[in-house]
Amino acid sequence: MKATVTVRKASSEDVEKLYHIIQGYAQQGIMLPRSIETLHQQIDTFVVAELDEVLVGCGSLTRLGPDLVEIRSLGISEGYKGQGIGGKLVAFLEGQARSMNIVKIMALTYEVAFFLKNGFTLVPKEIFPEKVWKDCIHCKKQYCCDEIAVLKRLD
Repeated sequence: MKATVTVRKASSEDVEKLYHIIQGYAQQGIMLPRSIETLHQQIDTFVVAELDEVLVGCGSLTRLGPDLVEIRSLGISEGYKGQGIGGKLVAFLEGQARSMNIVKIMALTYEVAFFLKNGFTLVPKEIFPEKVWKDCIHCKKQYCCDEIAVLKRLD
């Protein structure tokens, strides 16, 4: 029998597992770290993926402007990558964006091929001043950012 992946809104009971997934990426320098406290404060922005009731992935959606949201903290636990879980998380987050009447969804990423496969296109990060002023000013990579910006129009 094939394992079933389900995506749902995250709850406070998920914070510890979210923290560990995100921390694994943060230690590699490929995702911004999130504290337990921050995760509790922002839990309503997170979704999780479960495979046979085991939490194996996460992502969040943050509003940057009236028509723009960002996918953040998109990660899959080791041993579960390459099984379509990330695509299901992105599709769920896109559904949330549509329900908010958002027409643009962006991400800064090192996983360009993944986002291209999911319908995003490459764009210059400079077209997102909302992101720069909200987050980049606090990032240690601000002046040497090597992430790639991707965008998908939902209209």
